[in-house]
Amino acid sequence: MYRPPFTGVDDDAEIRSFVAEVAAGEVVTSGHDGFPRSTRLPLVWREDLLIAHFARANDHWREIADGSPVLVIVGGIEGYVSPSWYASKREHGRVVPTWNYESAQIRGRARVIEDPDWLRGAVTALTEAHERRRPDSWEVSDAPERFVEGQLRGIVGLEIRIEDVAAKAKLSQNRSAADRQGVVEGLDASDDPRDQILAERMRRV
Repeated sequence: MYRPPFTGVDDDAEIRSFVAEVAAGEVVTSGHDGFPRSTRLPLVWREDLLIAHFARANDHWREIADGSPVLVIVGGIEGYVSPSWYASKREHGRVVPTWNYESAQIRGRARVIEDPDWLRGAVTALTEAHERRRPDSWEVSDAPERFVEGQLRGIVGLEIRIEDVAAKAKLSQNRSAADRQGVVEGLDASDDPRDQILAERMRRV
């Protein structure tokens, strides 16, 4: 990952919180034909492991040998930054557009798992990670057991042992305070709620 010093995020707790908030990523491996393959999967990060699962019908998992390298890309909020928002545009005009975003890249070694007990644990962990935010949370045990067993037969587990994590938050840190304020105001004025979320992220950096 290209990380200019002002964009780097190195705090482990902050990175884990970011990944937990997004809770999904693009799982990228090398296919048998030499080209990359990618599947977006929900994720749970536990200690030095990422836990996920494929639909069994998705043949991507069949190309993953035990111990093969994998890259997981977790993208956060992002958006276009217009140079017209910069205070410096009015001063000298030497400004260009850019793109602000948050991202984490996790590299590790993959293992495909078909054990039913492991799969049940993975599905339970994924469910709990999302349902705990809801007042009327649903549990795997709420569904009929025979139905759950059938659903588990339709998935294949993926466990990634993490070897390296790199994260960045490119949020106009290299601009002056006046330019940054102009970007925040420009994003806030947008009708796109994603721009307003990006503005809030900039305020917190």
